[in-house]
Amino acid sequence: MPSVALLTDLYELTMAYGYWRSGKSDDEAVFHLFFRENPFDGGYTVAAGLETAIGYLDALRFADDDLDYLRSLQLFDDDFLAVLRDFRFTCDVDAIPEGTVVFPNEPLVRVRGPIVQAQLVESALLNVVNFQSLIATKASRVTEAARGDVVLDFGLRRAQGMDGALSASRAAYIGGCHATSNVLAGARYGIPVRGTHAHSWVMSFPTEREAFETWSRVMSKNSVLLVDTYDTLDGVRHAIETGKTLQGIRLDSGDLLALSIAARRMLDEAGLEKVTIAASNELDEHIIADLKQKGARIDVWGVGTRLITAYDQPALGGVYKLTAIKPRGGAWEHKIKLSEQALKISNPGILQVRRFDAHDLIWDELSSVGAAALGSAARPGAGAPIRLPAGSGDDLLVPIYRAGKRVYDPPPLAEVRRRREEQLARFDAGIKRFDHPDSYPVELEPQLADLKARLIAVARGVAA
Repeated sequence: MPSVALLTDLYELTMAYGYWRSGKSDDEAVFHLFFRENPFDGGYTVAAGLETAIGYLDALRFADDDLDYLRSLQLFDDDFLAVLRDFRFTCDVDAIPEGTVVFPNEPLVRVRGPIVQAQLVESALLNVVNFQSLIATKASRVTEAARGDVVLDFGLRRAQGMDGALSASRAAYIGGCHATSNVLAGARYGIPVRGTHAHSWVMSFPTEREAFETWSRVMSKNSVLLVDTYDTLDGVRHAIETGKTLQGIRLDSGDLLALSIAARRMLDEAGLEKVTIAASNELDEHIIADLKQKGARIDVWGVGTRLITAYDQPALGGVYKLTAIKPRGGAWEHKIKLSEQALKISNPGILQVRRFDAHDLIWDELSSVGAAALGSAARPGAGAPIRLPAGSGDDLLVPIYRAGKRVYDPPPLAEVRRRREEQLARFDAGIKRFDHPDSYPVELEPQLADLKARLIAVARGVAA
């Protein structure tokens, strides 16, 4: 695999160099990756991208070509480049498994280790987790709108580049899409692939009828006909004339409500009740929900541009913040990032998320905890014991790496997809509404909330 160590923002490398030059390389740090608001004005987000992030961390090495390029920038000493040549990732990483339903301010990834290493991986982790979580969430909304109908990812040709197309197809499958048109994504990730022909096939023949008859003969196992090249209802009639080999038709333009109802009637009258009707053409969750509500007779939804580009919100906005630091030979210190906007004030500590039946609780492993409440999660620290609510809550962050050694094997993608479905079924319908969804309660453990308030006051020069 080619080196991707330089897939980072320059300031990650300049900060790493600064840490090294100033003698801070051995400081231990904790960073958390999280987002502040659900995308699409929605009520939830689907975590995705972890397996891709693991692939990046597993392969993280600086090749000779990487070091030659960095040397050409004339920013770094040769001694530092020698450090990069010997770079090996030795951090602890915890993360929320893919397919989990998550909410604002909950850490999706936690990185703990030497500050140089933890800093260097920021940009790549954000790139992967932000994009795939965004697309998985969009796909989840689309498949929820389809209410059990088949949804196909048709977005390859409109995706943000080749890498974006692959990542998006992967994330769309996690989000609930049943198949993709992207053959490379099918081969690489085991996603089912679907597709038949375009308008150009029909236009290459003297008549639409001849195009359909030829297609039905040469592709008898995949006889789904695109019927709107000329006149849609004439196209449906010509499709019906191909006979019993016909498996489906696709509508790609016009009034999908009226055309699907008319096409269904024509197919049924011809004794082709099992022939499916697929539709495409700039669909999203809002259009699909509206068509379903109005009685459209569509069985399969091909969703392209508005899914694969997250058309109405092109970025998740996840961030990666330093929340605790332990200088060499010193003790752990909580860290907090302030802002004039309360939304942008970070949560300090080594954070974990515990999910109960009707709410989530963010708590700090760095603070002293009660072993009876936390079991093996107990960790010594400073402060009074944390008392978490009793019950069958589960901590969402699980170990991925320990001292740089991977201790987690990503599950098959189909299992990740099922996880999203099972997770979402546990939540109230209110968080799944497209308009004015309910807010799922995510709270800070009371001692952490008090600590945060004190740190804000101190940082602002106000007596605690």
